[in-house]
Amino acid sequence: MARRYGIAILVILLSVGLLSVQVAAGASKPSKSSKSQTAHKKKSRVKVVRAPQKLVIRSACAWVEDQQTGELLVQKRAAAVLPIASITKLMTAMVTLDAQLDLQELLTIETGDVDTFRHSHSRLRVGTLITRGDALLLALMASENRCAHALGRTYPGGIDAFVAAMNAKAQSLGLMETRFEDPVGLSSGNVSTAQELARMVDAAYQYPLVREFTTREDAAVQLGYRTLKFRNSNRLVRSPRWQIGLSKTGFIDEAGRCLVMQAQVAQRPVLIVLLDAQGKLTRFADANRIKRWLEGPPPARQKQRA
Repeated sequence: MARRYGIAILVILLSVGLLSVQVAAGASKPSKSSKSQTAHKKKSRVKVVRAPQKLVIRSACAWVEDQQTGELLVQKRAAAVLPIASITKLMTAMVTLDAQLDLQELLTIETGDVDTFRHSHSRLRVGTLITRGDALLLALMASENRCAHALGRTYPGGIDAFVAAMNAKAQSLGLMETRFEDPVGLSSGNVSTAQELARMVDAAYQYPLVREFTTREDAAVQLGYRTLKFRNSNRLVRSPRWQIGLSKTGFIDEAGRCLVMQAQVAQRPVLIVLLDAQGKLTRFADANRIKRWLEGPPPARQKQRA
């Protein structure tokens, strides 16, 4: 009998020992829930990198390049020959300055300077006296049409000689698709391409006075007994987010709304040309999108056809 009791006790002890081993093994093995939590913690430590956004340009034509290296960054219908409106005035300025005419000479706004073709507005009355330097300033900064025409009219040989000099300058810069019919940009016969305008902007940038006049936010000009204040036609020059070294806007119906600039973007100088934008703000929105795109992560800065 005692032997039977001993065997029974031994069986009970062995059973308890096996149960303890199973419980310990179960405690050391992670549950499905703990596995999921661990995986979630690891996943949460992985940095999510957002894919670069595709650049969208609403203007019909565009060209963006690194001014220093010549690297092409963006192009859209860059070889299309289009009217360029008041972008013309950059060439008007270069021809005027090349002639080394007296910037302090007084010019008179005459009836022939009035736009009778498109009837564009001007605050300069016929008979107004203005220095050639101030006329150049207002033509570039405020896109003043009567000033631009007066600059051409008072050139040695008159308007015809001035337009011939504009076209000769374009040829000397290698702008084979660029032609001019007037010094203002009112004619739809003033044409170029986005790619060639980048060359023209780069050439104009070499003139310190063009850089200064095109980037002034505003100017007060003494005209006889009156002092008139004018503002830059490019709203971006007033933005603290932009560092603009040259700027010019343009608009006629055939050209749409145009904008060319030299600016520091993403720590490098870039040339930006935007042509034939529809809507008053489209060209400026395009410029801001280009800026954000260039300042984005490296994959976003690869050359792109917009």
